[in-house]
Amino acid sequence: MPYTPGEAAGRIGVSIDTIRYYEKIGLMNGVERDSVGRRVFSEHDLSRLGLLRCLRDSGMPIARLRRFAELLEGGDETAGQRTALLEEHDREIDEKVAQLRLEQKRVREKIAWYRSVAEH
Repeated sequence: MPYTPGEAAGRIGVSIDTIRYYEKIGLMNGVERDSVGRRVFSEHDLSRLGLLRCLRDSGMPIARLRRFAELLEGGDETAGQRTALLEEHDREIDEKVAQLRLEQKRVREKIAWYRSVAEH
């Protein structure tokens, strides 16, 4: 089923401007157009947009997103490189989560301290 840019944006949870930006920087190549030149997004395009959004939301820098998009164009031959890139990103996410847990611990300690002060 084809989707308009607005429908695609709504299904993925991004703005149309985000989709345009992704196209502009080369993350979304090959989006089909209808007879009057409007972009038409396929299920495959939505899947790609969703993955790119996930990677971006989880902190992947734009430069690495571009590299990943380039590798996607390479088909099965680049699966190993894509896997390595995603594994590296996964490790970075683990590090960020661990750091956030430490910061959360400190925040919770401060909450407990303020509650103890407020009780007296």
